[in-house]
Amino acid sequence: MEHIPIQFNLFVNFCKTSVSIITIILGFYTVRQLKECSHPKKKKNLCKNDCKNCIYIYTKQSHCNLCVLETGPVMLRLVRSQGRGFRGWVCCQQRFQHHHHHQQKHKSVIAIRREDVNVWERRAPLAPRHVREITAAGHKVLVQPSNRRAVHDRYYEKAGAIIQEDISEASLIIGVKRPPEEKVYPHKTYAFFSHTIKAQEANMGLLDDLLKKEVRLIDYEKLVDPNGYRIVAFGQWAGVAGMINILHGLGLRFLALGHHTPFMHIGMAHNYRNVSQAIQAVRDCGYEISLGLMPKSIGPLTFVFTGTGNVSKGAQEIFNELPCEYVEPHELKEVSESGDMTKVYGTVISRHHHLIRKSDRLYDPLEYENHPELYTSHFRETMAPYTTCLINGIYWDPHTPRLLRRLDAQRLIRPIIPASSSPDHGCPALPHKFLAICDISADTGGSIEFMTECTTIEKPFCMYDANQHIDHDSVEGNGILMCSIDNLPAQLPIEATEYFGDRLFPYIWEMAVITSNGKLTPKFEYIQKLRERRESEQILKKGGMKRVLLLGSGYVSGPVIEYLTRDAGTQVTVGMFPSQNPSGMRFYSKYPNTIAVMLDITRQEGHLESLIKDHDIVISMLPYTFHPQVAKQCIKMKVNMVTASYLSPAMKELQKSAEDAGITIVNEMGLDPGIDHMLAMECIDQAKADGCTVESYSSFCGGLPAPECSDNPLRYKFSWSPYGVLLNTISPAIYLKDNQVVSVPPGGALLDITKPMDFMPGFNLEGFPNRDSTKYAQPYGIESAHTLIRGTLRFRGFSSAMSGFVKLGLINTEPCPLLGHTASPVSWKELLCRQIGLSTSVSSSVFEDAVYERVGRDDFRMQSLRWLGMLSEEPVPHADAILAAVAKHLEAKLSFAKGERDMIIMRNDVGIRHPTGELETKHISLVVYGNPNGYSAMAKAVGYPAAIAARMVLNDELTTKGLVVPMTKNIYSPVLKRLQEEGLQCITKSTLSE
Repeated sequence: MEHIPIQFNLFVNFCKTSVSIITIILGFYTVRQLKECSHPKKKKNLCKNDCKNCIYIYTKQSHCNLCVLETGPVMLRLVRSQGRGFRGWVCCQQRFQHHHHHQQKHKSVIAIRREDVNVWERRAPLAPRHVREITAAGHKVLVQPSNRRAVHDRYYEKAGAIIQEDISEASLIIGVKRPPEEKVYPHKTYAFFSHTIKAQEANMGLLDDLLKKEVRLIDYEKLVDPNGYRIVAFGQWAGVAGMINILHGLGLRFLALGHHTPFMHIGMAHNYRNVSQAIQAVRDCGYEISLGLMPKSIGPLTFVFTGTGNVSKGAQEIFNELPCEYVEPHELKEVSESGDMTKVYGTVISRHHHLIRKSDRLYDPLEYENHPELYTSHFRETMAPYTTCLINGIYWDPHTPRLLRRLDAQRLIRPIIPASSSPDHGCPALPHKFLAICDISADTGGSIEFMTECTTIEKPFCMYDANQHIDHDSVEGNGILMCSIDNLPAQLPIEATEYFGDRLFPYIWEMAVITSNGKLTPKFEYIQKLRERRESEQILKKGGMKRVLLLGSGYVSGPVIEYLTRDAGTQVTVGMFPSQNPSGMRFYSKYPNTIAVMLDITRQEGHLESLIKDHDIVISMLPYTFHPQVAKQCIKMKVNMVTASYLSPAMKELQKSAEDAGITIVNEMGLDPGIDHMLAMECIDQAKADGCTVESYSSFCGGLPAPECSDNPLRYKFSWSPYGVLLNTISPAIYLKDNQVVSVPPGGALLDITKPMDFMPGFNLEGFPNRDSTKYAQPYGIESAHTLIRGTLRFRGFSSAMSGFVKLGLINTEPCPLLGHTASPVSWKELLCRQIGLSTSVSSSVFEDAVYERVGRDDFRMQSLRWLGMLSEEPVPHADAILAAVAKHLEAKLSFAKGERDMIIMRNDVGIRHPTGELETKHISLVVYGNPNGYSAMAKAVGYPAAIAARMVLNDELTTKGLVVPMTKNIYSPVLKRLQEEGLQCITKSTLSE
């Protein structure tokens, strides 16, 4: 407190002493009760609020009186704030200085985001009264509209918030639960329960996404006081809701066992308008218990509460509404056998009640903190047998003893009635004393070992049968009634919002930061290590397996996994990028021996290394720019690798390193490149073996929609990277034609030299050259060829439409701040106006005339733009560049619908001169259709070759060290044969001429 002026210290100390001291002048602060607003200007020009509700503290030097105030609320708020320390007091003091805030701009912008992950999530992090205090302090508050939120939007609006969908203006965005990854704005500060501090696998994708977007993450779980206790939580209301729920559940369980009890009058917590109504129901239940209306054959009821924190206290608040008596843990046995039936019994256990050192059965709290592994719990022996219902609210760590294990549960549900006894069907005894567990901690596999999956608000209860180790979604049958809802406070959303907001508000600027500037902060770097250790344990769990790491989980991963896991001795780990849909984790579970993990290769070098070292081979289906990074790690860890991409110059530099490491790196093992090489070399090698000379080589390939699915101006749909398809249209190209090298400059010129391809007239194809074809003369061994061209196939019309895009500057990779993620929305019309130098306010006719001129007065190009919505007021997707925005737009417009299929067409024409002088042209055709209910053609044509190559390396069929491409017979011959077995079969025809 050394930095705090003496006046402030005096003020805080006076506040601690007396409420009335607020009215005393302290140096220069005074609180007054004003009768009216004496400012010469009209009130409505000064204050959005009714002046009677304004709070005002002013200095001796102030020159105006703005608002009417009663001193009572001020005193309460100031006194309440003093317990929060100087920051809390200053926050309150600043918001009272109302006259400044009417004349200044907003200090900052805070947003409350809409909860949209769980249908039951109706809470908010702040209530309207908290928002009122923030806005009164001169801050702008945005609230995303939500019909699901329990507190109506209008109350936030009345408190001074602005209700709007777009919250990108805010620097601090707060919520209760995690946002979907796609709704996270980059470079912002977010506060919410992230559930990442234990490296929870379900939320690792979110954590990766936050790191990638350089989000500053503030996690409420890590807001602790000097003693390490959480200061911002819903714990109390979790306890309240959980206790209400389990009392309702006991009523249902007793009924299933043949007993009507007063607990039947209690409903689920969310069925009450507020907690007061729920408490009244509990009191009514308690009244009947006090009258002795509990069935005698049930015996006395005992409730055990674990822990002494907010969760336990909240549950006890509800329990206290029953006629209850608290006893010591050692008294449980006695009251459970002979207690009073007009009351219920409770006991609260702390660590010292049930934890004992394994060696001598003593308890040392300091030793336990440092070495919990030396201890065990005797709860199962001394308390559980005499417990009717366990209310569990303790935090569990993997190193600490469990409260109950499966074996314990088996013992607890053994019948307590001797088999020889005659049952009383009208008044049956309980099958066993231990009936129910309300695990409010909801820590799966934690202190309650057999609680492996949380229940839900929709299905709050299940029966755990310890003998069979299964759960039944019922309150009937054998076992223990389980209630383990992990979002209990959502059942009492209004009270939970008020309670949480009261605790969050004073500390909103002093929160614990888990991520910042795209990295885990030092205190939380352990999360990544914990995550990697868990992944490694999962990957290595099965011994004797051949392990494959598949990087990239896009369109082509399915066939790779399916092919490799046909062998029961092969295990595949799929590295998913964080931006991908988390449901993909579940998608891969349909394959045997397949594990999915989240991996951001752009910023998790250590994570990549730890994954590679646990595998025998890596298949990289990532963009080609990432292959050198992966290859270097493979070389370091001496792990083999397969890719489907071109052998880039950066990869070629690794030749010696790969050889020295004794590993094989197979490149260009896909469709194009890949199958095209293998078909070419099979034909060329055979021609040479027959004494022939190759005079020409032409290869065209394209991934296309099946003809019946090509009903759009581009005659195209996306089965792989839209960005790559579009970028390819402005790439340069080089090819050899009749011994002349033809160079096509970048920028879209190759679209102007597109030629009809009539080898399959029914498909109405066109083709244009692709990249540098001349470099293949040497590896193919056809230096004598006078023509060498490799190209791309499309349906006719594609090149003309894309040429219009190029002329409008839409295939542009330069950064475009106008479309940035935080920029205001821009329509396609506005974007095109800027691209062609028009004012955005021009009429539609002037705009379209200008576009028509720019695209060469081509009607088809105009129709294409109009069909695709790119002359409209439709917003352009946010992106870093125009090309990326166009890719997003076209992917949405031109994706394959359910039931549609794609196709791939490849055509190789090889001109061969025989020793006799005859010229033979080999026509090698490959046409593959996708399966609407299975894999796409592109997935099969890219995925199967890579998977086959990986299998060959794993089985030591391919042992060449260093960088390898599939241009030798020992590779292409077995691969082409196995591709035929997968349905990828070529047709070869020949034409002869003199």
